[in-house]
Amino acid sequence: QVQLVETGGGLAQPGGSLRLSCAASGFTFSVSSLRWYRQAPGKPREPVATIMANGLTTYVDSVKGRFTISRDNAKNTVYLQMDSLKLEDTAVYYCYRPANNWGQGTQVTVSS
Repeated sequence: QVQLVETGGGLAQPGGSLRLSCAASGFTFSVSSLRWYRQAPGKPREPVATIMANGLTTYVDSVKGRFTISRDNAKNTVYLQMDSLKLEDTAVYYCYRPANNWGQGTQVTVSS
């Protein structure tokens, strides 16, 4: 079955960096688009970044220039490099594959 396992969350200071990883299995990774979502307390889940099978990427305006989504098809893994973190980036981050497949989420907390 499809599995998406996120790692790499944790605590960072404002201005700091974290890199999230999402290890995927159970489907043909190289032909799939993948997306990172996040959900802050009391807020709806929102899409953050998407990477298509051809490598094309899109970002929500609030993270443009700070976050980078990438993929390694040899490792069946998608990454989210988060730089210049802000307090408002605090959320649970989820890996998502269109077909309604979700990971369990990883907590990112930005605090001084």
